[in-house]
Amino acid sequence: PATFYVGFDPTGNSLHIGHLLPVMAMRWLQSCGHRPIALVGGGTAMIGDPSGKTEARPIISVEEIDANVACLQKQLARFLDFSDGKALMVNNADWLRGLKFIDFLRDIGKLFSVNKMLTAESVKIRLETGLSFLEFSYPLLQAYDFSVLFRDCDCQFQFGGQDQWGNIVAGVDLTRRLHGASVQGATFPLLLKSDGTKFGKTAGGAVWLDAARTSPFDYYQFWRNVEDSEVEKLLGFFTCLPMPEVRELGRLEAPQINRAKEILAYEATCLAHGHEEAAKAYLAAGGEFGFADPDGLIPTSSRLAEVKAESGAESIPTLPLSAGELGDGLGILTLLVKAGLSSSNSEARRLVKGGGCYLDDQRINDERQMVVKEDFKDGVLTLRAGKKARKRILLQD
Repeated sequence: PATFYVGFDPTGNSLHIGHLLPVMAMRWLQSCGHRPIALVGGGTAMIGDPSGKTEARPIISVEEIDANVACLQKQLARFLDFSDGKALMVNNADWLRGLKFIDFLRDIGKLFSVNKMLTAESVKIRLETGLSFLEFSYPLLQAYDFSVLFRDCDCQFQFGGQDQWGNIVAGVDLTRRLHGASVQGATFPLLLKSDGTKFGKTAGGAVWLDAARTSPFDYYQFWRNVEDSEVEKLLGFFTCLPMPEVRELGRLEAPQINRAKEILAYEATCLAHGHEEAAKAYLAAGGEFGFADPDGLIPTSSRLAEVKAESGAESIPTLPLSAGELGDGLGILTLLVKAGLSSSNSEARRLVKGGGCYLDDQRINDERQMVVKEDFKDGVLTLRAGKKARKRILLQD
């Protein structure tokens, strides 16, 4: 068995679906007997990784970084088994924040070639717009992480996203120079949808693992609404179902393929939020849009088979709206953003112009339309964006 690590950047308080591919790889490797190290960068986040960025990241406080670290650690614990030393959770703040600058330059800085660092694609891109010394020094710190984890934990592999290749190679080289050891690194490709766009993005922005930022129902719906052609691949990547079953589900034709999507959505939501929340989301979606296999005719090892369609329907996500917030009327664009169905007014405007916005079953064609008290039936209305994304708006006194 080998020890390996993946790093996570705590500049935000939640992971999103774009982070899940390496997380699931860690889970699979752990199931094969290897030991994962989940490194949350409480030290490197004080600088900010310039890789893949066109401008400098904003500097955030140590207190905010530490709060984000705690959030990310909690989310990662849902996917990996940290009992009995089967996995390690580390924070590079423990060894980076106490470094002495002169000592670090003498011991580590001397091993890096500026000429070589300037050839990195992330550096070349930023040299056109401006790159601070703070960000330029980032690869030294990430490389140092790898050497520390090799020294202290016998870590032999580092995995990361495609944009991390330069930083990973720097760590491999530094570990060889400091310890005379041969370690390895590999990257995961960017996951794209069939149309070439980045997987994990919606009209409302990123799909987050934090329930406060993306509700379990919306998280479930993201997976439930993937393209038919993507189902087998996503079941393989993002669930723990046996691969023979994944291939069987992926071969289903319409409309049975929708059962495979329900299984995908349930399994992915169960990993992120637990069985109870996943089951509630399944029942809510099925109650609103219909169940794909209410009689359970399609075999599956998923625990979803235990959740019966007739066991009760849950409500779709609800946005409470006070009478004061509504006032004499609230613009439809503002309401779409407030409900989390659009990420901005401009996104909401495009939705309306494209004919994808509905109040209850009435299409909204005027971006200047005001939502008023009379639009609510018994204090409730349903706001819909496209075919599947919707929120129930509850007017409160």
